[in-house]
Amino acid sequence: MAETRFWLIRHALVEEQARQYIYGTMDVHVCALTMEQQKNAYAALARRLPRPARWFVSPLSRTRRTAEAIFANGYPTQPLTVNLELTEQDFGIWQGLPHAEVAAKIAQPPHAFWPHSGDEKPPGGESIGEVITRIGEALETLARVYPGEDIVIVSHGGAIRGAVGHALDLRPDQALALSVQNISLTQLERHPTRWKVVCVNEAPGA
Repeated sequence: MAETRFWLIRHALVEEQARQYIYGTMDVHVCALTMEQQKNAYAALARRLPRPARWFVSPLSRTRRTAEAIFANGYPTQPLTVNLELTEQDFGIWQGLPHAEVAAKIAQPPHAFWPHSGDEKPPGGESIGEVITRIGEALETLARVYPGEDIVIVSHGGAIRGAVGHALDLRPDQALALSVQNISLTQLERHPTRWKVVCVNEAPGA
């Protein structure tokens, strides 16, 4: 059986005000100015992504806007299927709080690159370990439904870390050490008995 190829793209940079707080699953707006300035990057993604492919987005509008920018810059417009399981980590009651306030509320020692550890579960939210499980199950389902196909997923930094974490069987703290920049590309392949990581955090046009 041929491998199923996943092309995961993190959404566009969000507006400056939203970057001041933890937004998680909140539906914040993308930064229109940055999207305009990065037209060449979207065109590079349009050239890089496979044709044909099935396209999926999360329920949050920033993923749809990012997909539409890729279409506007050279990739033929495709139907976008919303998959609820591909959304960002739910930070529970931390969402909407400034970063400094969240850092003061954590119960465990922080991660080297984040204010919270991989095992920390925000009240009312989910830990990165739970994200790895959720995203992993979603990818395994897509691989079973669309074996041997190319699947483009426009998603979120936490979700993409979760996808790589699932593919490599990483611990939560290891997954948090992955860098996933806005509009970067991460490519995974689901083979019959194992996962292969082709690239992580590839910059458009690189």
